[in-house]
Amino acid sequence: MPTLFDPLQVGRLQLPNRIVMAPLTRNRAPDAIPTPLMAEYYAQRASAGLLITEATAVSHQGQGYADVPGLYGTEQLDGWKRVTQAVHAKGGRIYTQLWHVGRVSHVDLQPGGGQPVAPSAIAAKTKTYLIKDGAGHFVDTSEPRALDASELPGIVHDFRHAARHAVSTAGFDGVEVHGANGYLLDQFLKTGANKRTDDYGGSIENRARLLLEVVRAVAEEVGADRTGLRLSPVTPANDIQDENPQALFDYVMRQLAPLGLAYLHVIEGATGGPREVEGRPFDYARLRRTYRDAGGRGAWMVNNGYDAALADRALAEGVDLVAFGRPFIANPDLVERLRRGAPLNPADKNTFYGGGAKGYTDYPTLGKA
Repeated sequence: MPTLFDPLQVGRLQLPNRIVMAPLTRNRAPDAIPTPLMAEYYAQRASAGLLITEATAVSHQGQGYADVPGLYGTEQLDGWKRVTQAVHAKGGRIYTQLWHVGRVSHVDLQPGGGQPVAPSAIAAKTKTYLIKDGAGHFVDTSEPRALDASELPGIVHDFRHAARHAVSTAGFDGVEVHGANGYLLDQFLKTGANKRTDDYGGSIENRARLLLEVVRAVAEEVGADRTGLRLSPVTPANDIQDENPQALFDYVMRQLAPLGLAYLHVIEGATGGPREVEGRPFDYARLRRTYRDAGGRGAWMVNNGYDAALADRALAEGVDLVAFGRPFIANPDLVERLRRGAPLNPADKNTFYGGGAKGYTDYPTLGKA
């Protein structure tokens, strides 16, 4: 039976263990530019089998929160290059997560103060994060406008362009397309946000079209064996829902299977919340079988509320990788702590979003605790 500490080939990478650092938004990139402090943060956690960076906008339009990084400008790519070099110097492996937030944004964050974009002009009943006068605070998202069909090839191009430069310029080992958590690609997938009547709305096939176009374009650009995808079938995050998620995601699995992706990253339940969402039953084992039965061979990564015991059970049932989120915030040496069964540092929730080194790079390792 595999353990968390066994190696695994994932795409073109040989991972030394099956512990993945999940994407964690930390809001420490002023002007969307990664900083030297971020390089230190990721390098501290390089013992993970794979690091996946915080979600990173593929365009200015794709920005949804203050001080989150981007991949669409020269200074941003240079900043990320410092991060990847620091991680590689520690022997680590790092993907970046490609992000377009869609309607989960605010006019203050959009080019020219414009409206955020979405599949349909339906506001998300959720919050975003702004920084004014040096202080961060949460505010309601702005009313979005519906994207015209003629704009959608540009969205696909933005993902393709960001993926190319992430690998060729910034030095990432690969990219993860963010198709989860109620952001743009998830908004197109799900009936609660997508009321379109054109080729990108209505049927399951139509609602899945943009996600699949983006994934295929990214895989074509950087190689399927450098491409992952994150999905969240039933999370209510950012006011998202679908009337029939099992059928929707079974269809998506059958379309993804032939692409040869490095991995699929599946959030089970509510992102950062309960693993079972009331009123939203979902069979994740069936989803994995659907993918495998259709010929999918990418690594299967699970996420949400995992500890060592639950991770071992998942690996015994056929899962390949386990992503840990918040435990990595306070435990840069999480891999070693899990290996030893050592206690974990508690996380300071007051420093999750925004700020400097405090609550970011100052958590002690076992040797310094």
